[in-house]
Amino acid sequence: AACPQQCLSLEDYYRQVCPQILDLLHIQDKAAARQFQRVATTTLLTMAREQPELAERHLLQPLLAPLRRCSDTAELALEDLAAGAVLVPEAELGSCVEDVLKVYVVGNDSSSLLLGSLQSVLGVVFSLYSFAKQNVSYLRSPCQDILLWFLEKAEREQSLAVLEGLAGLSSLVPTLHPQCQLRVGSDSGATIVVEETISDEDEALYQKISSEQCHVGSLVELLSHCQKSGLAGDFFIHCLKELTQVAAEDEAAPNPAVEPGGSLLELEQHQARQGRKLLVLQLVAALCEGVSDTVFTDIGQVQEFVAAVLHRACVHPARGPGAAAEAQTLAMAMGLVAAVLGGAVQLQSSDFVVLKRLVPLLEELSRTYPEPVTQELASDLRIAICTHGACSLGTVGAAAGGVLGRTPGTGARSPAGVPGTAPSPTAPRHGHGSPSAHRDRREGQSTCHDSSASGASPAPCADSPAPAGLQELLLSAYDPQPPSRAAALRRLASLVTQRDPEALRLQEKLLEVFLENLQHEDAFVYLSAIQGVSLLSSEYPERILPVLLARYECPAQGTEDTAAAVTRMKLGEVLMRVTRALGDMVFQHREPLIRAFLRGARDPDSALRASSLSNLGELSQHLGFQLGSIIQEVTCCVTAIARTDPEAEVRRAAVHVVVLLLRGLSEKVTEVLRDVLRDLYRLLKHVVTAERDGTTVLHAQLALEELDAAMRRVLFPPQTLEKKIVVLP
Repeated sequence: AACPQQCLSLEDYYRQVCPQILDLLHIQDKAAARQFQRVATTTLLTMAREQPELAERHLLQPLLAPLRRCSDTAELALEDLAAGAVLVPEAELGSCVEDVLKVYVVGNDSSSLLLGSLQSVLGVVFSLYSFAKQNVSYLRSPCQDILLWFLEKAEREQSLAVLEGLAGLSSLVPTLHPQCQLRVGSDSGATIVVEETISDEDEALYQKISSEQCHVGSLVELLSHCQKSGLAGDFFIHCLKELTQVAAEDEAAPNPAVEPGGSLLELEQHQARQGRKLLVLQLVAALCEGVSDTVFTDIGQVQEFVAAVLHRACVHPARGPGAAAEAQTLAMAMGLVAAVLGGAVQLQSSDFVVLKRLVPLLEELSRTYPEPVTQELASDLRIAICTHGACSLGTVGAAAGGVLGRTPGTGARSPAGVPGTAPSPTAPRHGHGSPSAHRDRREGQSTCHDSSASGASPAPCADSPAPAGLQELLLSAYDPQPPSRAAALRRLASLVTQRDPEALRLQEKLLEVFLENLQHEDAFVYLSAIQGVSLLSSEYPERILPVLLARYECPAQGTEDTAAAVTRMKLGEVLMRVTRALGDMVFQHREPLIRAFLRGARDPDSALRASSLSNLGELSQHLGFQLGSIIQEVTCCVTAIARTDPEAEVRRAAVHVVVLLLRGLSEKVTEVLRDVLRDLYRLLKHVVTAERDGTTVLHAQLALEELDAAMRRVLFPPQTLEKKIVVLP
């Protein structure tokens, strides 16, 4: 529209009109608000298209001002403000987030001006989202909608760069100022204040690590909503490539902490590289756990993922402490390619064009990798890709079976479902045969189809498919390869959850399988076994719990003391998971559980003693601290251990049990612990004065504070002003 005559210039007109447009977004009357907000949003977007510079200066900057005020790029002298000073009040922050939602998300105009202006505050919005996830706040949903809208509307490379910035891997996205802190508001919102300086270095480090973990968890949850668009898979691949690059830089650069003559700058750069590497590792691990089952949505993403793993294997062959994990990752990636070639996906000719990008990497791997079996599989995969599957050797079919949980050719699967499936017992045991034996078997299984001579479409010629039943899963639970064994255990646990009739009929056999795998040293295997035993025990506690308690109290004969103690600690974790699953039903098994943990607290192994005491404290919480007559035994045991145990970690665990008891009983402490309260008080005073371990002293001081608060509530109850009105007859 033309500028009115009363205005001297177009900018003067914008300066007068824009505040009125923004005020339309804040109308409280619900009946009129929808119409006026629609008018305001449409007008704002039109002005942004017509006059982008003026709209940014007079509309978008005031709209986003509360968020920009607390970003790390804000020119604000925070050091001049007192700690705790409010930078952005709760009402202003909530109104700003709602306005951004109305203008950007509801308006749904993905112009470069709007995307660019929103990107400047995405770091603060993400901090708000992460904060709202941990607390009860209405800001969580609008912040999530804003972030998802941007990630959907922006170009893919821009979205990946923003995700990298939100994860802390780059400074592209301005984040919340390090001296700003989010606090819970009185109306379920949030306020932004100046953070108080933390003098304790350990506490500051703990706060930093907790914040990073929370941000990573929030980022993974955000990406779980972006799986259909493929953004989660692209970011996962981006992180894998970043991990390879960081590892290469780390190997190329010397360690100044080890080599003499290193400067302080080199030491800082080395620490920065190590921190970045740890952050990328944390991201990859969180993405694997959170969105790995459906992270890939097309063949292109599968190819990029496999290419990243193969490139890493070519640059850094598996060796050193992490060799087993590297080898398992490589085996999984190559098995994924074999599964795609083996019929998991209906491949088109265009898909083979994508897969052929892996041929140079597979060729290099077949020449340079130190393990002969991996060399052979890489060579066979290269042949299968180049021949469009017309020549598929036995190693390819076996590798496909290891990923799909069956031999190839038993049906099509989407690429999204491939990484999360369980291996079958027919998976190849590459680590237990010589290369010559593999070659002989390959020659016997290999058949090459001449696609030009036959009109039929080429297909892999693997062994005939066999059904993967329960018996095969039980056999696979003893597979020498940890990935196959762990996947079989998880599949068995899934059958228990689904109440499969055949699995329930063999529950004793399943229990034996799970308990034997508890002794495995691989974390993936024994954690899967712990999950299986827990699920089985929660389904049949009357039958299974006595067996577990007997094994926990009396370890198996013929095992070393250290191995037996480790296995019993794993059983303790199983018992705690069962306790959580049983809920109120745990009262039926209260005394056997408590006595088992009390016996464990007297074990010669210090780690098992500490673990038993920790389990005892958690069990008391699940019981609501209703321990019954056995409370005397618990307090006597804890008191004796806290006074006499030679290991600091065990004394620490004993005092922690006292803290949990006092904190959980609260005002009932004088009733429940009436007979032993004086002994506990004397114990805590003794620990405070005589204990050398600082953490144990801290636990004792916390317990004394809990006891002091409880006694004050009993001795000096709060006075209530009451007025009684008596109506006379």
